[in-house]
Amino acid sequence: MKVVFAGTPEFAAAALASLHQAGFTIPLVLTQPDRPAGRGMQLHASAVKQFALAHGIEVLQPLSLRIDSKDPERAAQAAAAHARLLATDYDVMVVAAYGLILPRSTLDIKPCINIHGSLLPRWRGAAPIHRAIEAGDTETGITIMEMEEGLDTGPMLLTERVAIADTATTAALHDTLAALGGRMIVSALTMLKDGKLTPVPQPEAGVSYAAKISKDEAKLDFTLPAITLERKIRAFNPFPGAHAEVNGVTIKIWGAEAMGAGSNALPGQVLAADAQHGIVVACKQGTLRLTQLQKPGGKRLPAAEFLKGFPLDELSFD
Repeated sequence: MKVVFAGTPEFAAAALASLHQAGFTIPLVLTQPDRPAGRGMQLHASAVKQFALAHGIEVLQPLSLRIDSKDPERAAQAAAAHARLLATDYDVMVVAAYGLILPRSTLDIKPCINIHGSLLPRWRGAAPIHRAIEAGDTETGITIMEMEEGLDTGPMLLTERVAIADTATTAALHDTLAALGGRMIVSALTMLKDGKLTPVPQPEAGVSYAAKISKDEAKLDFTLPAITLERKIRAFNPFPGAHAEVNGVTIKIWGAEAMGAGSNALPGQVLAADAQHGIVVACKQGTLRLTQLQKPGGKRLPAAEFLKGFPLDELSFD
């Protein structure tokens, strides 16, 4: 089968690599335009583009695929991409975390199959891995689905479940699901070619939406229960990184443990900050032991090491 691939980040690059290794012909890759990143804000190619160029695959980076866009530049780029797709000999488009909406004009050219990082219909949308951890879900998985104009509403082709450990971070769960998605899309296309895939409509019950992560929501609010904050810390690792302020300094918090013992202290008050007890902070319900922290310009450090350069005695997090 000849596969056009559309995707952008590492999650998608893992699937592209699996398809390439399995021997599928990939005549064209679509990915988002290069974005500024890093301290110097230099333009960086997406993980998918880097893989494609390294393996001699043609890359298109339109700003949009909507040929009816009111923005002239976006409409022109969409029209050029549409023409290129029409001129390309392919059997199916595989989409994984592309970041652009596929309009009807694109969906109508050839079948489009999506690799989605949740057990649909739970966590449709942009950030399914983050939101599953934040919500305290005990399992997630990969759904291979047919694409339609609705947001992740298409019929399901394959699903596979993965347990979410109590200590799972988005970084770790992402890598697990990315590898699984790569294996599953190879299986799905092989089964599709042999006529062994049967689309199953998504259940109407259990729909939830995984909104895009914003940096603003990563600031910790200690009036929330400790278990809620622990989940947020794990969900926002590595991006955007949970943080809190103490004495006007923003501290990134990369690891924490929720503790059941309550306290009469005000939320945010540091109850302990030493090598024996670690860093324990009062919450509205329970307490939170901070296990890995980072001050501005510094490295991620275990709590005991962090305290050597940033004592927290008798302080409170804002």
